[in-house]
Amino acid sequence: MERDLEQLNSALNSIKTLRSNVRRVFESVSNGLRADHGDEGKENKYILELQELLTTVNNDLRDVENSVANLTPPPGAFSLGSTTSLSQETTHERQALYGQLVNSYKWTDKIHEYSALAGNILSTNSFNKTYKTFSTTKRRKTQTSNHNVPSDVIENLITSINKLFPDVTITTNRPFVPNPVIQASLGRVLKASIAFKGLMIEWVVVKAHAESNDLWTESRYKVFKKVTENCHAAMCHFHSPMMPDLAVRSFMHWFHSYNILFSAPCKRCGNHLHNNLPPTWRDLRTLEPYHEECK
Repeated sequence: MERDLEQLNSALNSIKTLRSNVRRVFESVSNGLRADHGDEGKENKYILELQELLTTVNNDLRDVENSVANLTPPPGAFSLGSTTSLSQETTHERQALYGQLVNSYKWTDKIHEYSALAGNILSTNSFNKTYKTFSTTKRRKTQTSNHNVPSDVIENLITSINKLFPDVTITTNRPFVPNPVIQASLGRVLKASIAFKGLMIEWVVVKAHAESNDLWTESRYKVFKKVTENCHAAMCHFHSPMMPDLAVRSFMHWFHSYNILFSAPCKRCGNHLHNNLPPTWRDLRTLEPYHEECK
């Protein structure tokens, strides 16, 4: 592989040299006879100069052919599948389909990437259940599902979170009774809509204060889209069916670290902005800020 890259680099340099010398030939032809050729025999001097330039171009062309001949040819024609038919379209509307197709492929690749990350996070939080042998006269106590709990238990959990973070403004509404949706505002930095299903967080969306509170519409700002994606990763990381109240408090403690989203520099590179974005990732243990490329 390294040898192929060296040969390709050599071929590109040969082409660059050839283009430069061809440009010198055209410049000489366009300028014609010049004052530096002198008064005597200036035609012969010009012809000799042009012959020398053409000889150099001929040698450069030979070098390009040799460099290209040393390259490893591709194993076969690249198969583009049905997308090759798009080049036969003449209407402007249908030609735009290719760009949309590329974006859909990128979106699918991103879905696979985040799915793999979510799978790895969930696998690290697996709980090994231990079972004891009971006699036939005893029955195992049925555990209450975390998705089906009384509303007052959920209300007490939200109240305790509100007391735990006095600088976070929390309002509650219940569009999906009895499961609440809370609006958590971090000062003037951002707001988040957090949907619960029982004692477990089911969905999070982060937006600017000027945007709507719609739970299923993402923010129009890229910075809050990134924070939303990271909240989903943290939601999976802190997921704990055995201790749901602790999982919610841990998530809110992690989410609270975004109150310095636009003021804290990246812990690794020390810059406030990278690719026009602040550090949108927070370490799940230390809560230190990082850019997406620096984490």
